[in-house]
Parts: sequence; C-alpha cells; structure tokens
Amino acid sequence: MSRLTIAPITEASGQAAQLFAAIKAGVGKVPNAYAGIGMLSPVALESVLHLDGALRKSSLSPQEIETVKLAVSEQAGCDYCLAAHTLMGRKVGLQDAAMLGLRHGQPSGDARLDLLAEFARSLVATRGTAPEELVERVRAAYSDAQIVDTLLAVTAITFTNLYNRVNDTALDFPRAP
Repeated sequence: MSRLTIAPITEASGQAAQLFAAIKAGVGKVPNAYAGIGMLSPVALESVLHLDGALRKSSLSPQEIETVKLAVSEQAGCDYCLAAHTLMGRKVGLQDAAMLGLRHGQPSGDARLDLLAEFARSLVATRGTAPEELVERVRAAYSDAQIVDTLLAVTAITFTNLYNRVNDTALDFPRAP
C-alpha cells in the first residue's frame, strides 16, 4: 500500500499526462513507480526518464546497466526495483542465476560483471573516497568513461530506490527471486 497520497493516473494532466502517454506507448503500461513519481512530481519523472535515456546512449552495455541497477537495488533493499530490473535483466540476456550472483556478491559466470557489481555495491555501501585497490581493479577492466557512466547508473537507480522505499510502492512486476 502506498504511503504517499497519489491520485490515479486517469487524473493526470499537462506534463504528467504527456509523460504517461509516452511511457505507455513504449512499454505498454505505466509502472506503479513511474505513476507515483509522475503524479507527485512530473519534473522528477522527466528527470528519471532523461537519466535512463542518457544511459542507453552511454558507454555501458544494457547488461552492464542492469548489473549496476540490480547490485544497487539489492544493497538498498528495494523490492520494487529488484523486481523491475530482474525483468529487465532477462530482457537483455542475463540469466536468473547470474543475476542472483550479481546481487549477492557471488560469481555470476562473468568476471567483468561481477567486478562492476562489486564496484556499484561498494559505492553505495561505504563512505568517503572509494578504495584505491577497487578503483584500480575496475580501471583494469573498464574505461574511465565507463566508470563515469557507472556513476550515472548508480545515480539513476538510487533515486527510484529511495522513492520506492519511502512510498512502499506496490509491485506490478513478478517478485524477484
């Protein structure tokens, strides 16, 4: 049950209605998280959509983006984002066992993705300067541009994690294993 007071999207007008129409045209429905964000702050929803659009043009592959989003969502304990990004992970070719490994710091079968997930988890679980040894390991596997794009992916998923944790957004995707 939502904690925030959110009007039904059928009452959307202006910018929110335009954003919802575009989302529905693209994915067939307006997910509950986007509905709530957009009804409360169309500016916030537009920003989230722009960040995700920028990520699709970034130096990261779709699998790398979903790896970051899954690792960060697991660290944050966001059931909604875990469900959504497990579904997205499947769509970009990640296997369920690999996604569980990436979420839990276990081998996924892809050492580069394991390292990326470790890096993302470290960024959100620690304070201060990132550990030099970890940054150097990441730099050996990823370009500096990919590291910056990883930070963008962490930023994008962190907002939706926070929103869903505050709102306790109802799942409208199958629960992640």
